Amino acid sequence: MRKALLAAGATIAAAALLAGCSSNTGSGSDATADPNLSATISYAFWDSNQKPAMDALIKDFNKEYPKIKVTEQITPYQNFFTKLQTQGSSKTLPDVFWMNGPNFQLYASNGLLEPVSSAVEPANYPDALNELYSYDGKQYGAPKDFDTIGVYYNKALFDKAGVAYPTADWTWDDFHQKAKAISDTLKDEGVFGVASGLAGGQEVYYNTILQAGGSIISKDGKKSGYDDPKSIEGLQFVRDLIADGSSPTPSQLSDTPQDQWFINSKSAMFWSGTWSNAELLASPIKDQIALAPLPKGERSATVIHGLANVVAKDSKNKAAAIAFQNYLAGKKAAEIQAEMGAANPAFNDTQEAFVKSAPWDLNIFLTEANDSSYPYPISKNTAAWNKLEGDLLPDAFDGKRPVAEVAKELADKMNAALAKE
Repeated sequence: MRKALLAAGATIAAAALLAGCSSNTGSGSDATADPNLSATISYAFWDSNQKPAMDALIKDFNKEYPKIKVTEQITPYQNFFTKLQTQGSSKTLPDVFWMNGPNFQLYASNGLLEPVSSAVEPANYPDALNELYSYDGKQYGAPKDFDTIGVYYNKALFDKAGVAYPTADWTWDDFHQKAKAISDTLKDEGVFGVASGLAGGQEVYYNTILQAGGSIISKDGKKSGYDDPKSIEGLQFVRDLIADGSSPTPSQLSDTPQDQWFINSKSAMFWSGTWSNAELLASPIKDQIALAPLPKGERSATVIHGLANVVAKDSKNKAAAIAFQNYLAGKKAAEIQAEMGAANPAFNDTQEAFVKSAPWDLNIFLTEANDSSYPYPISKNTAAWNKLEGDLLPDAFDGKRPVAEVAKELADKMNAALAKE
């Protein structure tokens, strides 16, 4: 889900709020619950659009466990983690709840999550998602869904500009040349070659950094990668698109969201994930849309993010909660999600219904997940340095300051924030 982009700013203070909570990380339960187990458990999530699918999952779960009542707690995303932090500090977390990458380590490191049971088989999911929801050698989240990033493009605008469509093996140079040619040719109509959001790294610059061979954060989560020359190269690629008019400026993108540029036929391309699917299917340009993989820099790369279902360490009905998590982690639950269009399921080889939901080639997202995906960058307090990215990088993309200068300042300040974790 795209909610990775909105790594809740409230988490900056959450480490202090959650400090002092249980530090017992345990080892997970290997036991299969008795089908006659009687309990009431809570299940918390934030997307009301997915409620019909969650209802269907609970109904199917109750075929095996008829005496476990699952009550839903739906809280809008903007309030979800604020509420969760309060519950975590008082050990009253929901029994089972959605978790995203930016917030995961905060809860895992404070001993608030139960490791997954042996019934959750990591081989069933993309490796990068298993890594995203692992901490200190243990996996705590059962992957629910995932998204990688591709390039949606408008064939009609390519045709009008006389530019050839993207190919599966295109490069940064190919991408930039096409974007520039479209912008130049259709300038009088106010059309840009590409318009992609810069408010968060998931859609654009995390990918270009990885494609250049750089990193956002070290694997151990202790050091910024922004001062790496290759990371700077990845940021410079984004700046160059804006500098020569291939893309709108950050302020223009702030005024008009990227999806609206594309849907209104004012940009020929935009970088986005599976979450854009439903909106594009309902758009007036549906029949003009195609999808291409991200262009290749030094290497092919896309950031991968997805949600996971987690169990509260202090759940008073832990056997029932683990049974529900195990069910949610299974193939049947994934297929129900896909069939109902709720999300692109993380369970391998269950995405067929999702792939069939659009006329463009959604297999591209699945291929990227298996062949060129890198985990969404996180640390114990991701939001602290996410804020630094948002504060500093616009000056680099706007050209107000050199990219390398901004990147090095960001790395210094990010390292200071990481040192406090």
